[in-house]
Amino acid sequence: MTTFVTAAYCLLRDGQLLTVRKAGSHRFMLPGGKIDPGETAAEAAVREVREEVGLDVAGTGRLLGRFHDLAANEADAWVDLTVFVAELEHGVSPEPLAEIAEQRWLGLEGELPDDLAPVLVNHVVPRLRAHLERR
Repeated sequence: MTTFVTAAYCLLRDGQLLTVRKAGSHRFMLPGGKIDPGETAAEAAVREVREEVGLDVAGTGRLLGRFHDLAANEADAWVDLTVFVAELEHGVSPEPLAEIAEQRWLGLEGELPDDLAPVLVNHVVPRLRAHLERR
């Protein structure tokens, strides 16, 4: 099986998480993508956020963790995902760019929609909820 090494950001605003859906996919995920040769996970995550939603989050993030799960959009593949967290200031508005077909703010309370990437449901959202409870 193929493993994609990726990095992404949990962008939070008013207690909600920004999720994006790439063109040709039905699963929502975090803004992020593959790490290019020579890039760190943090550099890749910052670059991907800039490319996908037009925000500069350089220097604003904290590491949430590194997670492994089935890839959302690739058959018979895994994702090795390093995730950072950043709080967006009120009024900062990301916009879907590049391959992003749609964005959606996700409340972190209650049940999760069934169209999220497995790594979000199984790892990222539970860790993010625990992280937010400790604050």
